[in-house]
Amino acid sequence: MSAAERRLSPRRKPQQVRAELTRERILTAAAHVFAEYGYAAGTTNRIAEHARMSIGSLYQYFPNKDAILAELLVQHIDRGAWAGADELELGPGTLMETVRALVRDAIDHHRDDPTLLRIMIEEAPISGELIEAIDRHGKARVNQVRDVLARHPDVRVTDLDMAAELVVGTVELNTHKLMADPHPASPERLEAELTAMITRYLGGE
Repeated sequence: MSAAERRLSPRRKPQQVRAELTRERILTAAAHVFAEYGYAAGTTNRIAEHARMSIGSLYQYFPNKDAILAELLVQHIDRGAWAGADELELGPGTLMETVRALVRDAIDHHRDDPTLLRIMIEEAPISGELIEAIDRHGKARVNQVRDVLARHPDVRVTDLDMAAELVVGTVELNTHKLMADPHPASPERLEAELTAMITRYLGGE
């Protein structure tokens, strides 16, 4: 492991429930501190204070705030699977309803805290774990979308592999960009326009 990798790696991988809860307390505190103070002023001292622990205890888990932010982004990515994809097997509805479900799921995943989302996008350092999470999530979501497209009778595109890549890329890129803006777009407007655009593409209009 390189020095840069060591700098971004958590120091302690919890093996017990209590340690995992402590680690999660640090991450939750960091999310609040970064959102309130920004990344530059979101020091480890402030994070430790918000987590109600000593700075020494915090450093047992993370070497610095870069490692904390990198872990927050990994968690964010790993929680981004399309939760409702399997439910569409029971009855996909119209193509527009199916696309809206995908778009709404992505927006809901990013609407909680635009400030923290922006910090994660702009400030998070690149680590091996982050690259692995991005690759893992990307493949899983593209596979989910491809399976849904393959089952829907109104999908007219012929290259489902490429279509799934394009749909996922379009939804995630625009959701990240517009929801992380200092003055984020209305989620309802974003949902309506993305849904209409992707539905027309998939339906061959």
